[in-house]
Amino acid sequence: MRWGILATGGIAAAFTADLVDLPDAEVVAVASRTEASAKAFADRFGIPRAYGGWEALAQDEDIDVVYVATPHSAHRAAAGLCLTAGRNVLCEKAFTLNAREAEELVALARERGSFLMEAMWMYCNPLIRRLVDLVRDGAIGEVRTVHADFGLAGPFPPSHRLRDPAQGGGALLDLGVYPVSFAHLLLGEPSDIAARATLSEEGVDLQTGALLSWDSGAIASVHCSLVGGTATTASVTGTLGRIDIPYGFFHTDRFVLHRDGREPQEFTADPADGPRGSLRHEAREVMRALRAGETESPLVPLDGTLAVMRTLDAIRERVGVRYPGEDLAAGLTPA
Repeated sequence: MRWGILATGGIAAAFTADLVDLPDAEVVAVASRTEASAKAFADRFGIPRAYGGWEALAQDEDIDVVYVATPHSAHRAAAGLCLTAGRNVLCEKAFTLNAREAEELVALARERGSFLMEAMWMYCNPLIRRLVDLVRDGAIGEVRTVHADFGLAGPFPPSHRLRDPAQGGGALLDLGVYPVSFAHLLLGEPSDIAARATLSEEGVDLQTGALLSWDSGAIASVHCSLVGGTATTASVTGTLGRIDIPYGFFHTDRFVLHRDGREPQEFTADPADGPRGSLRHEAREVMRALRAGETESPLVPLDGTLAVMRTLDAIRERVGVRYPGEDLAAGLTPA
Protein backbone atom coordinates (compact mmCIF):
# COMPACT_ATOMS: atom_id res chain seq x y z
CA MET A 1 0.00 0.00 0.00
CA ARG A 2 1.61 3.26 -1.18
CA TRP A 3 1.49 6.22 1.19
CA GLY A 4 2.02 9.93 0.76
CA ILE A 5 2.86 12.12 3.76
CA LEU A 6 1.51 15.68 3.81
CA ALA A 7 3.53 17.82 6.29
CA THR A 8 6.87 17.17 7.94
CA GLY A 9 6.45 17.91 11.66
CA GLY A 10 6.89 15.69 14.68
CA ILE A 11 3.75 13.60 14.32
CA ALA A 12 4.47 13.06 10.61
CA ALA A 13 7.93 11.79 11.52
CA ALA A 14 6.57 9.45 14.20
CA PHE A 15 3.93 8.01 11.85
CA THR A 16 6.38 7.60 8.98
CA ALA A 17 8.89 5.84 11.24
CA ASP A 18 6.22 3.26 12.06
CA LEU A 19 5.06 2.98 8.45
CA VAL A 20 8.51 2.13 7.10
CA ASP A 21 8.65 -0.80 9.53
CA LEU A 22 5.46 -2.34 8.11
CA PRO A 23 6.21 -4.89 5.38
CA ASP A 24 2.98 -4.14 3.49
CA ALA A 25 3.41 -0.34 3.45
CA GLU A 26 5.60 1.87 1.28
CA VAL A 27 6.06 5.62 1.67
CA VAL A 28 6.48 6.94 -1.87
CA ALA A 29 6.14 10.72 -1.51
CA VAL A 30 6.15 13.59 0.98
CA ALA A 31 5.03 17.21 0.64
CA SER A 32 5.66 20.35 2.63
CA ARG A 33 5.11 24.03 2.02
CA THR A 34 8.83 24.30 1.18
CA GLU A 35 10.88 22.00 -1.03
CA ALA A 36 13.79 22.11 1.43
CA SER A 37 11.67 20.74 4.26
CA ALA A 38 10.19 18.03 2.06
CA LYS A 39 13.63 17.03 0.75
CA ALA A 40 15.12 16.82 4.25
CA PHE A 41 12.22 14.61 5.38
CA ALA A 42 12.55 12.42 2.28
CA ASP A 43 16.26 11.97 2.84
CA ARG A 44 15.66 11.05 6.48
CA PHE A 45 13.22 8.25 5.65
CA GLY A 46 14.39 7.20 2.18
CA ILE A 47 11.28 8.53 0.41
CA PRO A 48 11.73 8.72 -3.38
CA ARG A 49 9.68 11.87 -4.14
CA ALA A 50 9.63 15.21 -2.29
CA TYR A 51 7.23 18.00 -3.23
CA GLY A 52 7.48 21.64 -2.27
CA GLY A 53 3.70 22.07 -2.25
CA TRP A 54 0.55 20.13 -1.40
CA GLU A 55 -1.00 20.16 -4.89
CA ALA A 56 1.69 17.97 -6.44
CA LEU A 57 1.22 15.33 -3.76
CA ALA A 58 -2.55 15.41 -4.15
CA GLN A 59 -2.21 14.90 -7.91
CA ASP A 60 0.27 12.00 -7.59
CA GLU A 61 -1.71 9.03 -8.89
CA ASP A 62 0.93 6.59 -7.62
CA ILE A 63 -0.33 7.21 -4.06
CA ASP A 64 -3.01 4.97 -2.53
CA VAL A 65 -3.59 7.06 0.61
CA VAL A 66 -2.36 10.37 2.02
CA TYR A 67 -1.64 10.94 5.70
CA VAL A 68 -2.45 14.59 6.59
CA ALA A 69 -0.29 15.73 9.50
CA THR A 70 -0.58 19.52 9.37
CA PRO A 71 -1.81 21.56 12.35
CA HIS A 72 -5.57 21.04 12.59
CA SER A 73 -6.24 24.57 11.36
CA ALA A 74 -5.09 23.34 7.92
CA HIS A 75 -6.85 19.95 7.93
CA ARG A 76 -9.89 21.16 6.00
CA ALA A 77 -7.75 22.61 3.22
CA ALA A 78 -5.18 19.81 3.04
CA ALA A 79 -7.56 16.87 3.29
CA GLY A 80 -10.06 18.57 1.00
CA LEU A 81 -7.38 19.09 -1.65
CA CYS A 82 -6.45 15.42 -1.55
CA LEU A 83 -10.03 14.15 -1.59
CA THR A 84 -10.90 16.42 -4.51
CA ALA A 85 -7.95 14.95 -6.42
CA GLY A 86 -9.22 11.43 -5.79
CA ARG A 87 -6.84 10.44 -3.00
CA ASN A 88 -7.87 8.46 0.07
CA VAL A 89 -7.06 10.25 3.33
CA LEU A 90 -6.06 9.55 6.92
CA CYS A 91 -6.34 12.92 8.71
CA GLU A 92 -4.84 13.75 12.10
CA LYS A 93 -6.94 14.82 15.06
CA ALA A 94 -8.49 17.06 16.02
CA PHE A 95 -10.12 16.24 12.69
CA THR A 96 -10.82 19.89 11.85
CA LEU A 97 -11.29 23.20 13.67
CA ASN A 98 -15.04 22.70 14.02
CA ALA A 99 -17.95 20.48 13.10
CA ARG A 100 -18.86 22.50 10.02
CA GLU A 101 -15.44 21.83 8.47
CA ALA A 102 -15.67 18.17 9.46
CA GLU A 103 -19.09 17.86 7.81
CA GLU A 104 -17.67 19.36 4.61
CA LEU A 105 -14.83 16.81 4.48
CA VAL A 106 -17.13 13.88 5.21
CA ALA A 107 -19.60 15.03 2.54
CA LEU A 108 -16.76 15.41 0.03
CA ALA A 109 -15.38 11.93 0.77
CA ARG A 110 -18.81 10.33 0.48
CA GLU A 111 -19.56 12.19 -2.74
CA ARG A 112 -16.25 11.05 -4.26
CA GLY A 113 -16.46 7.53 -2.87
CA SER A 114 -13.04 7.99 -1.26
CA PHE A 115 -11.80 6.57 2.01
CA LEU A 116 -11.53 9.04 4.90
CA MET A 117 -10.60 8.39 8.52
CA GLU A 118 -9.60 10.45 11.54
CA ALA A 119 -6.22 9.37 12.92
CA MET A 120 -7.65 8.57 16.36
CA TRP A 121 -5.03 5.93 17.09
CA MET A 122 -6.52 5.26 20.52
CA TYR A 123 -9.56 3.64 18.86
CA CYS A 124 -7.28 1.24 16.94
CA ASN A 125 -5.22 0.17 19.97
CA PRO A 126 -5.91 -3.57 20.49
CA LEU A 127 -6.00 -3.15 24.27
CA ILE A 128 -8.53 -0.30 24.08
CA ARG A 129 -10.61 -2.47 21.76
CA ARG A 130 -10.43 -5.24 24.37
CA LEU A 131 -11.61 -2.79 27.04
CA VAL A 132 -14.56 -1.74 24.91
CA ASP A 133 -15.49 -5.38 24.31
CA LEU A 134 -15.45 -6.05 28.07
CA VAL A 135 -17.70 -3.06 28.74
CA ARG A 136 -20.13 -3.98 25.96
CA ASP A 137 -20.22 -7.58 27.21
CA GLY A 138 -21.36 -6.34 30.63
CA ALA A 139 -18.16 -6.99 32.59
CA ILE A 140 -18.78 -3.92 34.79
CA GLY A 141 -22.53 -3.72 34.39
CA GLU A 142 -24.20 -0.55 33.15
CA VAL A 143 -21.74 2.33 32.70
CA ARG A 144 -22.39 5.12 35.20
CA THR A 145 -19.26 7.33 35.13
CA VAL A 146 -16.24 7.97 32.92
CA HIS A 147 -13.19 10.04 33.81
CA ALA A 148 -10.24 11.01 31.62
CA ASP A 149 -7.61 13.75 31.71
CA PHE A 150 -4.61 14.88 29.67
CA GLY A 151 -2.38 17.76 30.75
CA LEU A 152 1.12 18.98 29.92
CA ALA A 153 3.26 20.98 32.32
CA GLY A 154 4.43 23.60 29.82
CA PRO A 155 4.91 26.49 30.05
CA PHE A 156 4.27 27.30 26.42
CA PRO A 157 5.29 30.81 25.31
CA PRO A 158 2.79 33.03 23.49
CA SER A 159 4.64 32.37 20.22
CA HIS A 160 4.00 28.61 20.43
CA ARG A 161 1.39 27.12 18.08
CA LEU A 162 -0.57 25.87 21.13
CA ARG A 163 -1.14 29.51 22.08
CA ASP A 164 -1.95 30.70 18.54
CA PRO A 165 -5.67 31.10 17.71
CA ALA A 166 -4.87 31.14 13.99
CA GLN A 167 -3.54 27.58 14.32
CA GLY A 168 -6.43 26.35 16.44
CA GLY A 169 -4.39 26.63 19.63
CA GLY A 170 -5.49 25.69 23.11
CA ALA A 171 -5.64 22.58 25.25
CA LEU A 172 -8.99 21.30 24.01
CA LEU A 173 -8.30 20.46 20.37
CA ASP A 174 -4.76 19.19 20.96
CA LEU A 175 -5.20 17.29 24.22
CA GLY A 176 -8.87 17.36 25.20
CA VAL A 177 -9.83 15.48 22.05
CA TYR A 178 -8.51 12.32 23.73
CA PRO A 179 -10.63 12.43 26.92
CA VAL A 180 -13.68 13.51 24.92
CA SER A 181 -13.15 10.74 22.37
CA PHE A 182 -12.70 8.19 25.18
CA ALA A 183 -16.07 9.18 26.67
CA HIS A 184 -17.70 8.99 23.22
CA LEU A 185 -16.19 5.55 22.63
CA LEU A 186 -17.95 4.19 25.69
CA LEU A 187 -21.17 6.20 25.78
CA GLY A 188 -21.72 7.89 22.43
CA GLU A 189 -22.68 11.54 21.99
CA PRO A 190 -23.77 13.28 25.22
CA SER A 191 -27.17 14.89 25.61
CA ASP A 192 -25.94 17.76 27.80
CA ILE A 193 -22.61 19.57 28.26
CA ALA A 194 -21.30 21.96 30.89
CA ALA A 195 -17.79 23.41 30.76
CA ARG A 196 -15.38 25.91 32.29
CA ALA A 197 -11.95 27.08 31.12
CA THR A 198 -9.03 29.35 31.87
CA LEU A 199 -8.21 31.40 28.79
CA SER A 200 -4.91 32.90 27.70
CA GLU A 201 -4.41 36.51 26.66
CA GLU A 202 -4.59 35.29 23.07
CA GLY A 203 -8.03 33.82 23.69
CA VAL A 204 -7.25 30.09 23.63
CA ASP A 205 -7.98 27.72 26.50
CA LEU A 206 -5.06 26.99 28.81
CA GLN A 207 -7.10 24.42 30.68
CA THR A 208 -10.63 23.18 30.28
CA GLY A 209 -12.91 20.95 32.30
CA ALA A 210 -16.21 19.61 31.03
CA LEU A 211 -19.04 17.56 32.49
CA LEU A 212 -20.85 15.47 29.89
CA SER A 213 -24.13 13.72 30.65
CA TRP A 214 -26.40 11.22 28.91
CA ASP A 215 -30.10 10.48 29.10
CA SER A 216 -29.19 7.12 30.66
CA GLY A 217 -27.93 8.97 33.73
CA ALA A 218 -24.26 8.35 32.91
CA ILE A 219 -21.81 11.22 33.50
CA ALA A 220 -18.28 11.83 32.23
CA SER A 221 -15.75 14.32 33.60
CA VAL A 222 -13.01 15.29 31.15
CA HIS A 223 -10.10 17.66 31.66
CA CYS A 224 -7.18 18.99 29.62
CA SER A 225 -4.41 21.42 30.44
CA LEU A 226 -1.40 23.26 29.04
CA VAL A 227 -0.37 24.55 32.48
CA GLY A 228 0.05 21.37 34.52
CA GLY A 229 1.15 17.81 33.95
CA THR A 230 -1.85 15.72 34.94
CA ALA A 231 -2.04 12.02 35.76
CA THR A 232 -3.28 11.39 32.19
CA THR A 233 -5.35 8.45 33.36
CA ALA A 234 -8.83 7.19 32.62
CA SER A 235 -11.45 5.07 34.30
CA VAL A 236 -14.91 3.76 33.57
CA THR A 237 -17.23 2.70 36.39
CA GLY A 238 -20.33 0.59 36.09
CA THR A 239 -22.93 -0.91 38.37
CA LEU A 240 -20.83 -4.08 38.83
CA GLY A 241 -17.26 -2.78 38.82
CA ARG A 242 -14.78 -0.49 37.11
CA ILE A 243 -11.78 -0.42 34.77
CA ASP A 244 -8.73 1.75 35.53
CA ILE A 245 -6.21 2.77 32.87
CA PRO A 246 -2.89 4.15 34.19
CA TYR A 247 -0.73 6.99 32.84
CA GLY A 248 -0.96 7.49 29.10
CA PHE A 249 -4.46 6.03 28.78
CA PHE A 250 -4.76 6.85 25.08
CA HIS A 251 -1.83 4.59 24.16
CA THR A 252 -2.00 2.21 27.08
CA ASP A 253 -0.26 -1.13 27.39
CA ARG A 254 -2.29 -2.30 30.39
CA PHE A 255 -5.49 -1.78 32.36
CA VAL A 256 -7.04 -3.30 35.48
CA LEU A 257 -10.56 -4.71 35.75
CA HIS A 258 -12.13 -4.50 39.22
CA ARG A 259 -15.34 -6.48 39.75
CA ASP A 260 -17.36 -6.73 42.91
CA GLY A 261 -16.39 -9.79 44.96
CA ARG A 262 -13.44 -10.74 42.73
CA GLU A 263 -9.70 -10.16 42.66
CA PRO A 264 -8.52 -7.40 40.31
CA GLN A 265 -7.64 -8.68 36.83
CA GLU A 266 -4.86 -7.04 34.83
CA PHE A 267 -4.89 -7.02 31.03
CA THR A 268 -1.63 -6.29 29.19
CA ALA A 269 -0.70 -5.66 25.59
CA ASP A 270 0.58 -8.48 23.41
CA PRO A 271 4.30 -7.83 22.72
CA ALA A 272 3.62 -8.85 19.12
CA ASP A 273 1.48 -5.71 18.73
CA GLY A 274 4.61 -3.54 18.84
CA PRO A 275 6.02 -1.02 21.31
CA ARG A 276 3.86 1.29 23.36
CA GLY A 277 3.15 4.48 21.49
CA SER A 278 3.20 2.79 18.10
CA LEU A 279 1.01 4.36 15.44
CA ARG A 280 1.07 1.22 13.33
CA HIS A 281 -2.38 0.06 14.44
CA GLU A 282 -4.18 2.92 12.72
CA ALA A 283 -2.04 2.43 9.60
CA ARG A 284 -2.94 -1.27 9.54
CA GLU A 285 -6.62 -0.44 9.92
CA VAL A 286 -6.48 2.00 6.99
CA MET A 287 -4.79 -0.59 4.78
CA ARG A 288 -7.21 -3.33 5.86
CA ALA A 289 -10.19 -1.11 5.01
CA LEU A 290 -8.77 -0.08 1.63
CA ARG A 291 -8.06 -3.68 0.65
CA ALA A 292 -11.62 -4.58 1.66
CA GLY A 293 -13.01 -1.78 -0.51
CA GLU A 294 -14.39 0.13 2.48
CA THR A 295 -14.69 3.93 2.39
CA GLU A 296 -14.58 4.29 6.17
CA SER A 297 -13.39 2.30 9.15
CA PRO A 298 -15.79 0.61 11.56
CA LEU A 299 -13.24 1.31 14.32
CA VAL A 300 -13.19 5.07 13.62
CA PRO A 301 -16.51 5.74 11.86
CA LEU A 302 -17.04 9.15 10.30
CA ASP A 303 -20.33 9.68 12.11
CA GLY A 304 -18.44 9.18 15.39
CA THR A 305 -15.83 11.73 14.34
CA LEU A 306 -18.60 14.22 13.55
CA ALA A 307 -20.18 13.61 16.97
CA VAL A 308 -16.86 14.29 18.72
CA MET A 309 -16.45 17.50 16.75
CA ARG A 310 -19.94 18.63 17.79
CA THR A 311 -19.01 18.04 21.42
CA LEU A 312 -15.75 19.97 21.07
CA ASP A 313 -17.70 22.81 19.44
CA ALA A 314 -20.20 22.85 22.28
CA ILE A 315 -17.45 22.98 24.89
CA ARG A 316 -15.76 25.87 23.07
CA GLU A 317 -19.06 27.68 22.79
CA ARG A 318 -19.57 27.41 26.53
CA VAL A 319 -16.08 28.60 27.48
CA GLY A 320 -15.88 31.37 24.87
CA VAL A 321 -13.08 30.16 22.57
CA ARG A 322 -13.39 31.36 18.98
CA TYR A 323 -10.87 31.04 16.19
CA PRO A 324 -10.37 33.75 13.55
CA GLY A 325 -13.38 34.03 11.27
CA GLU A 326 -15.61 31.78 13.35
CA ASP A 327 -19.04 32.52 14.69
CA LEU A 328 -22.05 30.39 15.63
CA ALA A 329 -23.52 30.52 12.15
CA ALA A 330 -20.19 29.60 10.54
CA GLY A 331 -19.26 26.63 12.62
CA LEU A 332 -20.04 26.30 16.29
CA THR A 333 -23.09 24.55 17.67
CA PRO A 334 -25.54 26.85 19.51
CA ALA A 335 -26.11 26.18 23.20
